[in-house]
Amino acid sequence: MNLELFIAKRIHFSKKGHKTVSRPAVRVAMLGIALGLAVMIITVSVVLGFKKEIRNKVIAFGSHIQVMNFDRNETFETKPINASDSLIKSLSKIDGISHIQRFATKPGIIKTDADVQGIVLKGVDKDFDWKFYKNNMVEGDSIALNDSVASKQVIISAYLAHLLNLKVKSSFFTYFIEGDYIRARKFTVAGIYCTNFVEYDKLFILTDIKQIQQLNDWDKKQVSGLEILISDYDRLNEIGDKVYFRTANHVNKDGSTYFSRTIEDLNPQIFSWLKMLDMNVVIILVLMLTVAGFNMISGLLILILERTNMIGILKAMGAKNWSIRKVFLYHSFFLIGKGMLWGNILGIGLILIQYFTHIIPLDAETYYVTFVPVYINILYILILNVGTFICSVLMLLLPSYLISKILPAKSIKYE
Repeated sequence: MNLELFIAKRIHFSKKGHKTVSRPAVRVAMLGIALGLAVMIITVSVVLGFKKEIRNKVIAFGSHIQVMNFDRNETFETKPINASDSLIKSLSKIDGISHIQRFATKPGIIKTDADVQGIVLKGVDKDFDWKFYKNNMVEGDSIALNDSVASKQVIISAYLAHLLNLKVKSSFFTYFIEGDYIRARKFTVAGIYCTNFVEYDKLFILTDIKQIQQLNDWDKKQVSGLEILISDYDRLNEIGDKVYFRTANHVNKDGSTYFSRTIEDLNPQIFSWLKMLDMNVVIILVLMLTVAGFNMISGLLILILERTNMIGILKAMGAKNWSIRKVFLYHSFFLIGKGMLWGNILGIGLILIQYFTHIIPLDAETYYVTFVPVYINILYILILNVGTFICSVLMLLLPSYLISKILPAKSIKYE
């Protein structure tokens, strides 16, 4: 029989203690742990959700990894690579790659009766993954592509549609400057999408890749590059290195070589900004653990002082200091457990409400999303629970040392 645990249960579950001085302090300590854990769970879930939402939008516009011509510049006027079937087949054999698609880009200017806007025309082929755009389509549908004729349909963002006063089935001219010449193409709006990611929404228009190939006088195998999607983002750098070494030995007809970059290499500012959010999470976690820990320390000290008479009697009966300390630590475990239980219920409950109802909105122009995104990661929640429990217990070891300073002869007289 565990004597210390038995005594701790009698103290904790005894109805006699309902009117004791320690009851309010104990409740405050439990409340501190519950609120602290709930805030930590909500914070981690919101930050993970926000990072995942922004990351997925950036990846949708540029994929996880891009393979392009090494002799490139920092504009969207690219030099071609030869996207042969053998190259694509070779890359497809790399473990972790889920999809490969061809693309081509060309900067241009849209002119309507009232407005002029600079854009980037992005050409896609039949192998393009439309899932992201279909999920964010607000009107119309994706482009109808075929092998024979270049489609004149385009997909534009709601931002550009509003700016240029365009609707589905509206037509407009796009002009492309090449040296001293200007080429014009007439396009028809097939669909309108909205991602609320203004930096990209105001830039990209999707169309048939054959339009870009014709404008650049490329053949059917020549494209600006390959977009590679992977199944596990955590393996981005590993797979990126494999793609780099797999493509480094390929040479174009003009002698130029290939070069690959990950989405983090292509957008260092955005991903550096997302990584900075982790620092905010760390600060919040430390603050919440500190507040909850001090609440538990205060509660334990009051419990010890209130039970001074009992401690003296136990010592007089031969109980060791560590044995008595274990009684109060067990008692504290029960309090921590209750606080953590309510903290999980509160934190996960609020996350689920936001996940299903999107009840808390955000300004899309500032945060790139229309509501607070949340992501429930069971592993992280378990880590938070285990970490909170361990930190709370460690912080209680020092104040429990006060028991060794209590003298039986004096404490038995204490009431």
